[in-house]
Amino acid sequence: MALTPSKMVGLGSPLPAFNLRDAHGQPISSEQFQGRPVLVAFICNHCPFVQHIAYAFSDFAQEYRDHGLEVVAINSNDATSHPDDSPEQMVEEARRRGYTFPYLVDETQKVARAFDAACTPDFFLYDRDHRLAYRGQFDASRPGQELPVTGKDLRAAADAVLSGEPPSPDQLPAVGCSIKWK
Repeated sequence: MALTPSKMVGLGSPLPAFNLRDAHGQPISSEQFQGRPVLVAFICNHCPFVQHIAYAFSDFAQEYRDHGLEVVAINSNDATSHPDDSPEQMVEEARRRGYTFPYLVDETQKVARAFDAACTPDFFLYDRDHRLAYRGQFDASRPGQELPVTGKDLRAAADAVLSGEPPSPDQLPAVGCSIKWK
C-alpha cells in the first residue's frame, strides 16, 4: 500500500468555489454554506484508508452536523480506471456506511485541483468566514494498526472552529491512497 500525504495547504486559504452534483444528480454548491463552517472531505469507495475510517467518519459527520458543522464529501477519482468509485457505487457506499452528508462527484477533477487535494482521505475544515482552519488527518489510526479510530485530530479542530477559536496550528497531514488522476 503506497502512502500519499496531503499537501498541507496554507492555513487561512479561502474555500475554493465549487458546484458539483451528488451521486444522485442533485446540485450542491459551496455558496449553500455561506456563513457556516464547512468540512470538505476528499474520499472514495475503494481506498483502504477511507474504508478504515468510513463508519467513524459517518458518525462524526452526523454528530457535528447537529452542532452546526456542514460536511461535504467529494470523490475525484477517475471512475473509468477505478469503477468501484463510479457514481452508482457511491450511492451504494453512502447507503452502506450511513452517510448523511452530500457525496459529490468531481468528474473533471477540477475541484480536487482547486483544493490541492492529494489523497483519500484528505480533510479541509473551513471556519464561518470560509478560511482554512484545519487540514490534516482524521486521527493517527491506519489500516493494519491496533490504534482505535477516534477522529481525535479532526474533532479537536472542529470543536475549536465551532467555538470560534482557531485550531492548534500543529497539524499532521492526512495520508492515504493518491487521488486517481485521469
